[in-house]
Amino acid sequence: MSHPAFPLRPIAVALSLWASGASVWAQAAATELETVTVEASADASAEGLSKPYAGGQVARGGRAGILGTRDNMDTPFSITSYTNELIQNQQARSVADVLQNDPGVRVARGYGNFQEAYFIRGFVLGSDDIAYNGLYGLMPRQYTSAELFERVEVLRGASAFLSGATPSGGGIGGNINLLPKRAPNEPLNRVTVGVASGGQPYVAADIARRFGPDQSAGIRVNMAHRKGDTAVDGDSVGLNVASLGLDWRSSRARLSADIGYQNYKLDGTRPNVTLGSAVTVVPSAPNNTTNYAQPWTHSYERDLYSTVRGEYDFSDNLTGWFAAGARKSHEDNRLAGVTVTNGSTGAATTYRFDNRREDTIKTAEMGMRGKFTTGSVGHTVVGAFSYYGLQEKNAYVMDFYNTMPTNIYNPVNHALPAISGTAFQGGDLSNPGKLSTIRMTSVALGDTLSMLDDQLQLTLGLRHQKLSSTSYAYSDVMSGTPYNESRTSPVAGVLFKLRPDVSLYANYIESLSKGENITGTFVNNGTSLPPYVSKQKEVGVKYDGGRLGGSLAFFSTDKPGKLVVNNYVTANGEDRHQGLELSGYGELVKGLRLLGGVTFMDAKQKNTGSAATDGKRVIGVPRQQANLGVEWDVPQAHGLTLDARAVMTGASYADNANTLRVSGWTRLDLGVRYLTEVQGKLLTLRARVDNVADRNYWASVGGFPGNGYLVLGAPRTFTLSASMDF
Repeated sequence: MSHPAFPLRPIAVALSLWASGASVWAQAAATELETVTVEASADASAEGLSKPYAGGQVARGGRAGILGTRDNMDTPFSITSYTNELIQNQQARSVADVLQNDPGVRVARGYGNFQEAYFIRGFVLGSDDIAYNGLYGLMPRQYTSAELFERVEVLRGASAFLSGATPSGGGIGGNINLLPKRAPNEPLNRVTVGVASGGQPYVAADIARRFGPDQSAGIRVNMAHRKGDTAVDGDSVGLNVASLGLDWRSSRARLSADIGYQNYKLDGTRPNVTLGSAVTVVPSAPNNTTNYAQPWTHSYERDLYSTVRGEYDFSDNLTGWFAAGARKSHEDNRLAGVTVTNGSTGAATTYRFDNRREDTIKTAEMGMRGKFTTGSVGHTVVGAFSYYGLQEKNAYVMDFYNTMPTNIYNPVNHALPAISGTAFQGGDLSNPGKLSTIRMTSVALGDTLSMLDDQLQLTLGLRHQKLSSTSYAYSDVMSGTPYNESRTSPVAGVLFKLRPDVSLYANYIESLSKGENITGTFVNNGTSLPPYVSKQKEVGVKYDGGRLGGSLAFFSTDKPGKLVVNNYVTANGEDRHQGLELSGYGELVKGLRLLGGVTFMDAKQKNTGSAATDGKRVIGVPRQQANLGVEWDVPQAHGLTLDARAVMTGASYADNANTLRVSGWTRLDLGVRYLTEVQGKLLTLRARVDNVADRNYWASVGGFPGNGYLVLGAPRTFTLSASMDF
């Protein structure tokens, strides 16, 4: 079935709903006639977006869950918020491209497909667990295009109290929150055209207006199209993406809504490389343009999502908010993963694996935030309720025994094989059936106490969360025992402003994920493990010198895991991640901007029940990783800017016993842009080269806990674009 490039009917419906909502809110605020100062707010909050820091690459703060948008110097958590200016200047195509700038994050792939995943503090966060404007589950689960976002925020560390448990149980090492674009105060008409290696053309439009009394209503439309080959042999990409962002505000009320669409197609994309059980040495990375994908493989994903958010000031000290969203997605995959059987020669096997999936997600949040004082102590109290519901439909055919020979150095292409009689099959590919449902609800209450004229701040809180899930046999027939467990997660954070430019902080916070349903021949078959609770302790110092800022943090996180003792399954296994993070950003002198840092990690397996793995490093986590980005406005050439970024990642292991060592790597990226006027119109020309030295390297190891598959780094890639504002 063909699909339109951009869905017009849902956008028309959203416009109608927004207009009706704005009318209702306008009537409620009709008696409030004072002048409204408009500042675009992606999250419909009175505070609006955190202001950009000197240099414009990052913001002064970001969203700390239900605590709202907080300045970095006023929160006992580590947050970096990357701006749209950085996204544009680096021609970032996806959220993963943006997070290549973060020294605490490394980009990987999710299990068995082409899903973007992220190692944050050494723990995997899948794209399923990314938040959109504070709500989980609204973003496409394979790939998230960067064109639609004003900010990409990274909250490092556990966040069960701040944001609740993530849908897939990630969020142990950190969370990612994406903020949509809003109409600025000035009209915007921007068109961008470009091309990338492989001859892949690109075109995008970004249009915005404000309307009404005091320009209180805004609309912003973004559209982008990309289609063509990449720098990898035989690999092609197609992308259509569109979004509509609406906002309205009065002196006491704020309302925003979004609807977005993404159609993403991959054909012949290079798959992950699994190391077979007999492999004793990690193969050297092949030439980076080599493609060991079968030519008939593809991954198609189509998503439609919408969200609405509102906030109302009942008084100067009491504000309520609500938010709701939904997503409908369709995936159609024909895959052929590669399993290496000989690490020295690169010999491997592959087999056909077809999969279709449909997700329906509904999510919501509401809360109140109030301020009051008791004596000399100020209080900012917050209470919130959240809901998340997912229904997954799925079907697959996995022809595991019908393997075909290939080689990662000299790939062998095969004609599309017919499905054999020995293939494993679940459900009907032409009509995927129900596989699982997930339901999560939570209630949270917190208080930030301010003392000594705000020099000392103490944050305390609790979130009680219920986790429920049910499995089905690709139909309405339930399979196994439903999971229903709950847990209360605490938080304690303290921040002390040693000087106006120096803050000391410490926190204790937990993350939460669903425990396991025990099946098989175990003694406790048919029971469920309680939720896995990861516990984080962190201390740090933050500096804000006006033009240069940074932070230094030490963290320690204990993650439980399954442990079998005397054929009885418990949650007493453990991974312990300890580390030191140093980050810096800002404008050293006028026209010279810096962004980067270094992370040192000691991620070890503890209490595994096996002498072969106890004390060994966690799969895919290096001991050190670092980034350094520099931008320089050339003084002798007005409008010309040069930039360079170095990304370094240390060695890691591809197996739990640490016998398969994967070499570390360093990559250099270069860019140039030129800003000028053409007949009074602003024109920005950009050129970029990623992996300048054309290094061959394994870019990531794993991306799903306990798995050490490899992903080959991209070859030298050129990107050119021209943007005109008119």
